[in-house]
Amino acid sequence: MPYLANTANLQLAGFAIVTMGWVLGCISTGLVQWRVWHVENTTIITSGIAWIGIWRACFFSQTLVSTNLRTMYCHEFSAMDSFLPYEIFFAQGLMVTAIILGAAGKALCMFALKNVYQNSSNLSLTTRCFTIGGILDLIAGLCIIIPVAWNLHSVVNNFSISFPSTYYMPTKPEKQEIGAALPVGIVAAILFFISGCCLLCYKLPRGPDSKIFPYPSEDSLFSDRWSVVSYDRSSAISNAFTKPSAHPIINCDGIKNEAFELDERL
Repeated sequence: MPYLANTANLQLAGFAIVTMGWVLGCISTGLVQWRVWHVENTTIITSGIAWIGIWRACFFSQTLVSTNLRTMYCHEFSAMDSFLPYEIFFAQGLMVTAIILGAAGKALCMFALKNVYQNSSNLSLTTRCFTIGGILDLIAGLCIIIPVAWNLHSVVNNFSISFPSTYYMPTKPEKQEIGAALPVGIVAAILFFISGCCLLCYKLPRGPDSKIFPYPSEDSLFSDRWSVVSYDRSSAISNAFTKPSAHPIINCDGIKNEAFELDERL
């Protein structure tokens, strides 16, 4: 069986990359800073800045929150809210899907690496786990980049959101800026893509590694580490006794042992 430990260095790096991408994807999903709105009316939004995420809208207010508390006033979004634009509505589902797929891809990659470093006999299962894990990572990266790019387009074009009056938010801001969640999501998607490519590049070795398995198990006759140069070991012994003129070149590690010398009289 081929020794597998040296065949998955790229996949080990891919596991580390997808771990970072998964963490960044979780951070981007939870952040409220997807869009930064600058508003003119500071009666309610006293800071003049409101942050809109995919789960809630927040701002600082000395009217709705006690002036002694430096606390954001937040209003959660509901899946049944009809005023939510499509880019926010689909971002909720796609980002959660990316987190689930990323976790599944990490689990498959971890299982495959376990088989590699324990030199498992089920080589086809190891290859399939790397392949499926890589595909899941690519899909997860796609699920992140779609809502991130969609919301980025909305920010650049200063699209409005028809908030109800209970949210104390204006329909359209004076201007919009890109929040921290978008670049974090972009980096997460790139890391998912890189990891997926690393996992899909896995290939099994063609033969055994001579550094780990110098001799097959059936050659136990040469337990004293004899090596035959330019000859097959099994055929060299038979030729030595059947053909007087055939003298294989034998290396005894520099130690002369008369007990193993071939009798030239044969």
